[in-house]
Amino acid sequence: MRIIRLAAKGAAVAAALLMLQGCGQQGSKQADGGGPGQISGAGATFPAPVYAKWAEDYKKASGVGLNYQAIGSGGGIKQIKASTVDFGASDKPLKPEELQQAGLYQFPTVLGGIVPVINVPGLKPGDLKLNGALLGDIFLGKVTRWNAPQIAALNAGTALPNLPISIVHRSDGSGTSFLFTSYLSKLNPEWSKKVGASDSVAWPAGLGGKGNDGVAAFVKQTTGSIGYVEYAYAKQNGMSYALMQNASGAFVKPEAAAFAAAAAGADWTRAPGNYLLLLDQPGASTWPITGATFILLHTQQADKGRAAATLKFFDWAYKNGDSLASGLDYVPLPISVKDMVRQQWASTIKASDGTPVYTGK
Repeated sequence: MRIIRLAAKGAAVAAALLMLQGCGQQGSKQADGGGPGQISGAGATFPAPVYAKWAEDYKKASGVGLNYQAIGSGGGIKQIKASTVDFGASDKPLKPEELQQAGLYQFPTVLGGIVPVINVPGLKPGDLKLNGALLGDIFLGKVTRWNAPQIAALNAGTALPNLPISIVHRSDGSGTSFLFTSYLSKLNPEWSKKVGASDSVAWPAGLGGKGNDGVAAFVKQTTGSIGYVEYAYAKQNGMSYALMQNASGAFVKPEAAAFAAAAAGADWTRAPGNYLLLLDQPGASTWPITGATFILLHTQQADKGRAAATLKFFDWAYKNGDSLASGLDYVPLPISVKDMVRQQWASTIKASDGTPVYTGK
């Protein structure tokens, strides 16, 4: 059993705890009204802090609990394809043809940012500046010391120690890794050619940690290290982060406003299968490694009651969860996108008799 400890905005450690139980368990307890007393999901660690907060409040409001296994996006995709959970969760969106082949549908829940985190003596949050090309060279193992000329050139006036760089990356199939490696592939041609973009790659160098929490723990424990995590994990752990140079040439810090700026031009109505990436977007204030996180459901549902309970949870989160998401520095979806998704639920998710699972009630 794993427990993810979460941080609320302005607090050191959140009281909310999400119990992550064995694969494929589903609640048998019945809530008022005869519906499922617990729904189950598995996948991305990127949104686990906000899903835990939503689950905590939803349980109080409805009596229905959430058993969410934060096992990584790759695991979540496998679990939903095997029908061992009610929903899968992934930061790597599946392309429309992949969805169709697997009989799946995906929709976004919140937006967030992937942040390079460091453990370098003397460097506080925001003291270090990086760009995509240099970040790629570091993770390729080409730049090996913190006072290397390539780093010093971007950080004039900053005291950089003569210390080896220790790389920390994900060891599991990860949507966070997909977004991170996709960004490196856009900005570093050598990375694109030698490593590429995927949820699981052959890392040229470094130590692997499981989940965002595993990477954060290794970076905190390893002097001279650099890794990448979803921002909520950097914030809750009080980690130092790098400023990143965006497509407009500005060095920006990771924060909700910068993630929102990256999503400002997103047109979900022109994204078949809701497949949309938000990397290296234009704008002076945008954070360059921004992405949405997604829920995966079967389009044909054998158990209408369980499917309805799952959609009721996310409908409640759309209506009531924005402040909880913002408190963890995720960016809620615009109302127009939520309304579009609800329409998709009604037309796409069907019971075995062909009737819609979601009715809006």
